Amino acid sequence: MLLKIKKTAQVILACCLFLSGGCTTIYNPATGRKESFFIDTKSEVALGNDMAKEISRETKLVSDPGMQKRLEEIGSRVAAVSDRKDVNYRFSIVDEKEFNAFAIPGGGVYVNRGLLEAANDDELAAVVGHEVGHIAARHSVKRLQAVLGYQLLSSIALGVSGKGKVIQAVDVVFSVVSLGYSRKDEYLADRLGVRYARAAGFDPHGMVTFFQKLKQESKSGRYVPVFLSSHPPIDERIKEAGKEIAALNS
Repeated sequence: MLLKIKKTAQVILACCLFLSGGCTTIYNPATGRKESFFIDTKSEVALGNDMAKEISRETKLVSDPGMQKRLEEIGSRVAAVSDRKDVNYRFSIVDEKEFNAFAIPGGGVYVNRGLLEAANDDELAAVVGHEVGHIAARHSVKRLQAVLGYQLLSSIALGVSGKGKVIQAVDVVFSVVSLGYSRKDEYLADRLGVRYARAAGFDPHGMVTFFQKLKQESKSGRYVPVFLSSHPPIDERIKEAGKEIAALNS
């Protein structure tokens, strides 16, 4: 599902706030590395809140209490054991049949109705863990600040206004949410999803069985799951998830 979300003045303003912040180096337990960020948590959350408002306006969300309770209960357990605790995780259901899920900056996690209905609790925990992993590793923030950094240097060198550059940077966020991350980022999110699901008390093998369902769904001829169309090869993801499960068990 490609999100068709408007770039509002609020979102652009949130991005402009990033330009005034300083650079901070922290140890990120999700990646196991020291990393530098000039987009702080407050600014990330502000951007995520604006994106959530646009998603709710442009996308039909499911309001079924039973489905929402199930997602929130599993999501809260997974988030509680994640490597990042400085954001409030929020879980929503998109009224789409495709097998897909995505995360936005600041803690928002969205799961399609079709995926929620097809996945058992262990599989759903793994999928949610994958998306929480993206947030914990700050993947969207890194992509955004990489563009901002380049554009800032260009603006300084050319002596031009950075407003248009900021708008281009906002496009990167929506592109990441719609089309997915790099293979390296996706593999890391898979590993984190396995770890978080296990730590939350679920069977981490749910990641493997979910991928197998994705593979079967793609062969059905009804439609190609979005989760497959923009991510690394499914057989490789099954293999890598199996390796992570084996490592945890050992």
